Amino acid sequence: MGSVCFIVDAMVTGEMLPRHLKSIRESGVADHLLPILVTATQAQERLSAIEQRYHAHSLITPARPLGARLNKAAFASQAEWLIIALQKKPLSADLWGALYPQLNMYTLDALIIGFTRPTLSERILRRLLASALIFPPYIAVRRAWLERLGGFDPELDDNSAIDDFLQRLHSCPTRLKTYSGHLLSQMDEPDDNPMLPNPEAAVTPRP
Repeated sequence: MGSVCFIVDAMVTGEMLPRHLKSIRESGVADHLLPILVTATQAQERLSAIEQRYHAHSLITPARPLGARLNKAAFASQAEWLIIALQKKPLSADLWGALYPQLNMYTLDALIIGFTRPTLSERILRRLLASALIFPPYIAVRRAWLERLGGFDPELDDNSAIDDFLQRLHSCPTRLKTYSGHLLSQMDEPDDNPMLPNPEAAVTPRP
């Protein structure tokens, strides 16, 4: 597979940070092949302990918005693919093991990494809760494409930074696919979440 670096923000994942790191480390790939950068706004004893336990490296950026923290981590990494956590809930280790081979596909710029497609009732609930942004758990983006998009907006924080990036990702001619569960799927159905461009869109060819 192409070289990979995980970027996990301590503020985004909150108390679930250890579960994210545990899932990544249990994926069956040797630790040295999967560097993990944990971004945070301040050093903490708890964060240092987590860093040592899961062989991660923390990047402390005091008083900087999420967009700036993620950009700093992306700049610090030399990996071909960056896998970035976008929400609190972690994914299973089995999913990571099945995902890595997809990163050898040079026809892709990004992969939306999510849970299995929501049921009809869940999609209806999402429509009713239009005031809440619903993000995929992770996104894998090729470094060259992230740079082409200009990275994350360094002035935006929290949900705004993620939403802005996903909006630009979908509005550009990104070669994008969705990875849900153990299957790489191309979906033609429109997204049911009115707050977010279709995260299960088929590949968008470049002009």
